[in-house]
Amino acid sequence: MSEERFDLVIRGRRILTTAGFAPREVGVRGGRIVALEPLGNGLAGTEIIELADDETLLPGLVDTHVHVNEPGRTEWEGFASATRAAAAGGVTTIIDMPLNSIPPTTTVEGLKLKREVAEDQAFVDVGFWGGAVPGNKADLRPLHDEGVFGFKCFLLHSGVDEFPHLEADEMEEDMAELKSFDSLMIVHAEDSHAIDRAPHPGGDHYATFLASRPRGAENKAIAEVIERARWTGARAHILHLSSSDALPMIASAKRDGVKLTVETCPHYLTLMAEEIPDGATAYKCCPPIREASNRELLWQGLLEGTIDCIVSDHSPSTLDLKDLENGDFAVAWGGVSSLQLGLSLIWTEARHRGIPLEQVVSWMAGKPAALARLTTKGQLALGYDADFSVFAPDEAFVVDVSKLKHKNPITPYDGKALSGVVRRTFLRGHEIDGRTPSGRLLRRGGV
Repeated sequence: MSEERFDLVIRGRRILTTAGFAPREVGVRGGRIVALEPLGNGLAGTEIIELADDETLLPGLVDTHVHVNEPGRTEWEGFASATRAAAAGGVTTIIDMPLNSIPPTTTVEGLKLKREVAEDQAFVDVGFWGGAVPGNKADLRPLHDEGVFGFKCFLLHSGVDEFPHLEADEMEEDMAELKSFDSLMIVHAEDSHAIDRAPHPGGDHYATFLASRPRGAENKAIAEVIERARWTGARAHILHLSSSDALPMIASAKRDGVKLTVETCPHYLTLMAEEIPDGATAYKCCPPIREASNRELLWQGLLEGTIDCIVSDHSPSTLDLKDLENGDFAVAWGGVSSLQLGLSLIWTEARHRGIPLEQVVSWMAGKPAALARLTTKGQLALGYDADFSVFAPDEAFVVDVSKLKHKNPITPYDGKALSGVVRRTFLRGHEIDGRTPSGRLLRRGGV
């Protein structure tokens, strides 16, 4: 037996290594995984954790799509509440979206302000996306050099006036700019013209709201992103895919060598339009939750590899903005709060479908880390950050919105029974206690 001591040793029967679940001992030193040995080797550690028989050890999840909204709209969410919620859900790295905060992350000054605010209140690691808006082409390179992970743009009104959308030609021009330093354009792909022509939303019927955001609007915008990525050679990523119609065109673009990746979200994979009650504005998001048949095809798209990853698109707001009194889908803020629940939501749905836990973790940890090029995150492997969650896949619980760590107690999952409980979460080998913020601010290519 080796005499060297580790800061932390975790032993368990079901540790998720890159080769699948195995009985292992994990040795951590200096915040990194430095040993992975067969169970029984007796690694010596200053701290030793023996997992219970019903527990698995997973790599920390990576959520590349979170709206933290601080500064400027901190009553919607903030770095402390968002990162506490992330940790409670087994998420150890988030990447913050550049809008809904004031100012948005469209200049280096805006990024610096965000970092100052986040620095001493992050319980998990936090990176930042930049924003591509009309007139900030000259800011893209400086933001990239300051460490943003890529740039978000909208092809229609973003929901907030301080983050205007790009027309397709402007997006192409910015893509060509990003190509010159190998950055990534991430796109909210809904076509404004198609939505202008769709029926107007209004009232408390979900069906009316769904008709106002037709699949065609997504399909048309995604086709635009594909062609502009093809012409410029830039890397492009489709955010929160909800229309399954677009899957064949995405698959063929990937086969053609277009540098394209795609995400979807727990709400599109677990909820369905047919079951959304009238006036239930907690379910409102854009693009919208569609029908059961659409949901089945999204799962197929994941299994076939057409969709790369699953991230939350956690987009919270205050309760009054959800217009709970009237339940008017036209008036309510669009966004689903699910940062803390993603793993349990997807695992609950996946196990019904016979999809193994290691596949879920690949979609929610390894693949998002690859998207953001986070080379030490998303896997339980030698040299990686010692970011873990202790997960009990067979334990059930009922979601109680008042107990979630999100700032505002609203989620469409309130009262739902789910499988899989995150019991403990570790960041760089230290358990996250919710009291001492030890998260770091990440830059592209390093801390």
